[in-house]
Amino acid sequence: MIGQIKQAFENLPDARSGNGVYQKYAMPDAALSAFSVFFMQSPSFLDYQNTMEKEHGKNNAQSLFGVHLIPSANQLRNLLDPVPAETLSPIYREVFRGLQQSGKINEFHVLDKTILVAIDGVEYFSSQTIHCDCCSTQSLKNGKTHYSHVAVTPVIVSPKKSSVIPLVPEFIIPQDGSEKQDYELAASKRWLAKEAKGLPENTTFLGDDLYCKQPFCEQLIQMKKHFILVCKPDSHQALYEWVDDFERLGKVENIIINEPKGKKKVKKHYRFVNQVPLRDTDDALFVNWCELTITNDKNKIIYRNAFATDYVLNRKNIKQIIEAGRTRWKIENENNNTLKTKGYNFKHNFGHGKQHLSSLLASLNILAFLVHTVLEWFDQCYALVRNELSSRKTFFDDIRALTRYMHFDSWQSLLKFMLEGLEVPIPKIGENLN
Repeated sequence: MIGQIKQAFENLPDARSGNGVYQKYAMPDAALSAFSVFFMQSPSFLDYQNTMEKEHGKNNAQSLFGVHLIPSANQLRNLLDPVPAETLSPIYREVFRGLQQSGKINEFHVLDKTILVAIDGVEYFSSQTIHCDCCSTQSLKNGKTHYSHVAVTPVIVSPKKSSVIPLVPEFIIPQDGSEKQDYELAASKRWLAKEAKGLPENTTFLGDDLYCKQPFCEQLIQMKKHFILVCKPDSHQALYEWVDDFERLGKVENIIINEPKGKKKVKKHYRFVNQVPLRDTDDALFVNWCELTITNDKNKIIYRNAFATDYVLNRKNIKQIIEAGRTRWKIENENNNTLKTKGYNFKHNFGHGKQHLSSLLASLNILAFLVHTVLEWFDQCYALVRNELSSRKTFFDDIRALTRYMHFDSWQSLLKFMLEGLEVPIPKIGENLN
């Protein structure tokens, strides 16, 4: 798999000219060097490999990642700064196609064999001093400016799966020809225009209340995609007035289910009605509305949320529709929080640059997370070591320590060494990781 990524990096644009010192470094070496830092979850990985090269004439950056010549941190940043993050998009798409062809995507199917794509924005850099032309800006009350970088990070989720599948990220950056500052919903609509055609027709999008707007919903309908979006009363007053009117007329359907929760019980109250306007205009899009309220045995509300959807609601599918809508939280817990707190250090400033460096490095970091996920599914040795160590932190701590002091000819050699040390039988398989 690393070999496939290396091959894709061969097509990165090279903005250099002349015969300066940077010419001796190949662009794939720069990209692979940066990727190796995120893959190993080790900002010092390249420094350790440079030391190993000087002392032993070989290093793991070359044998494990195919880096022929390791640039310094400053050289790496200068080489990658002109490279737009979207140049990595074909790698993400290729991984997704591979998951489709293998049938792995089918494990994420819900409802009528649909896949759920949760979409949300996440800030990965902020400062009141460091900034570039691609930063989003916000004027603060103290007179200072808040600079930030934000990415829209769509992921495939499923209520049946603990893992998520990151898709191509889209970055909130100034757009050519526009004087307005870019924002999350606009970036999401750009992402749809570029990426939705590569998804199965039976795809359902999940999002918070920000996305429950008519232009976004209409774009999804035009693309023959479905949606289940959080729908709050404060931002959809006309819709809720219709719901209240239908309630008075007895046209809002109710389902109440008492379920055991440990030694106690919770009450789930489902409400739904079809064909209510999303906004108060003559051209309003009519959607279908549903709500779930959960109360404990003391009649205290412990959960309440409502959704707007294009799915026609009935007593047979209402529970599945709401379960799918509630799965949106996985983009925060299993994707954004994992990137921030599970060793990827997503909000750390690995390099800001003057052009695209910050977004490119963020995309490489997300790509490392995606590759780790895929390897757990398809590389038996990798999966065995991860399962034996169980803790993600322990796994990467061990890999960092081993590759700092020892040289390995290949990933399979490294994983075999770890399995032998753990006294786990080694399967006879091919070179999946390399």
